[in-house]
Amino acid sequence: MALLPLVGSDTVVPLTVPLDGETSVRYANLDYAASAPALAAVAEAVTRALPLYASVHRGAGYLSQVSTALYEQSRTAIGRFVDARADDVVVITRNTTDSLNLLAGCLPDGARVLVLDVEHHANLLPWQRHGADVLGARETVTATLGALASALATRNFSLLALTGASNVTGESLPIADVVRLAHHAGVRVVVDAAQLAPHRAFSLVETGADYVALSGHKLYAPFGAGALIGRRDWLDAGRPYLDGGGAVTNVTVARTTWEPAPQRHEAGSPNVIGAIALGVACTEISGIADELAVHDRDLRGRLVAGLADVPGVEVLRLWSDSDEPVSVVSFTLDGHDAGLVAAFLSAEHGIGVRDGRFCAHPLLAARGLDTGALRASIGLGTTPEDVDRLVRAVRAYVTEGPRAAYTVVNGRWQPVDDQRELPEAVALLHALHADADARSVLATAGVSAGCGPAPSVIQVLAGVAR
Repeated sequence: MALLPLVGSDTVVPLTVPLDGETSVRYANLDYAASAPALAAVAEAVTRALPLYASVHRGAGYLSQVSTALYEQSRTAIGRFVDARADDVVVITRNTTDSLNLLAGCLPDGARVLVLDVEHHANLLPWQRHGADVLGARETVTATLGALASALATRNFSLLALTGASNVTGESLPIADVVRLAHHAGVRVVVDAAQLAPHRAFSLVETGADYVALSGHKLYAPFGAGALIGRRDWLDAGRPYLDGGGAVTNVTVARTTWEPAPQRHEAGSPNVIGAIALGVACTEISGIADELAVHDRDLRGRLVAGLADVPGVEVLRLWSDSDEPVSVVSFTLDGHDAGLVAAFLSAEHGIGVRDGRFCAHPLLAARGLDTGALRASIGLGTTPEDVDRLVRAVRAYVTEGPRAAYTVVNGRWQPVDDQRELPEAVALLHALHADADARSVLATAGVSAGCGPAPSVIQVLAGVAR
């Protein structure tokens, strides 16, 4: 039973070969770290908001005023979710990547940035562009904190960019301790909470962090909104993220006067529906924070213990002394291609995991994993049976091997002549291409219509989504 109802939690998916006599099975979603399904409350709020949708901030019409109130109340709910200080600013963005790029554009002239090599690309590339110093993580939390303290004391940094929880291992440094080290050196801290916020309560007040970024699509609100929350001065003084209407006080042919944050960085028509979805998700998740932490801790422990009993499996860790990681677990199977294992888990067991380098290439490379690993991530809808199913399936792969034949299609492992179909997916495909014949649909999907087996609906839909 999910802690909160989720859309699609009872979805049944087909299998390439029968499993225990069944040709389909309830989908075991263990890929929450990539994107989480919508909360039922979020979907309901979006449905209720759509008839009320109108332009915001400058409309005199009643629905414009209603939409403005909903948008601004969502901003308040997001700030409350991270325990923002009274003078903090909440900027509505697209996602964490968008938020961190926005902040990077607001760095004061000459600002130096320090970042660890364990970061997701979203919290590495924006700073890399600004010539950031990249510090290699040490083998323990204690040693890494010492290295951070030394680096902060020897260079004149302005900002330290820090993951709230690794998207590879779920681990983190003690945020409040890092903030104290940084502030002692006069350095601000931005926390990438994309993976932290869906699992643990976070407080700007308690940690002392200066900024935090998060994504709706990780927080059960996949409607295209995220947020950057933090101190006003850099955001007020920084160059507007986008040039356009809504971000200005006055414009002449010679000069533009910009609004302060948050409007300064929200030019154009904002994603009102996405903001409402994110605000509702923040409110709902805040209400179950304690239960969520217990759920997360119990299922991660169950998964790690189960995988430890499978021959050849190694669970990845960043630090031998890290405490209370969130339920993101990456692992390898000695001598086996991660992409093939992931395809097997999907096609023969109805389990969704992630494989690859998880947009954390330096982290994987430092551990000799340039070809990638497997990642299972737990969320609100994950059950003990889902975890046990994954462990059984990994064991079956190791001891028995795949029952279907697999090949690489467009760089991804797929069952040979994959005929799995979901009626809903087929109907959506037809809706997207109502006036197109089969050949043009395949061309759109980037799939050859020439010799060879017919592409599956999964391949076609994957091509459409690219």
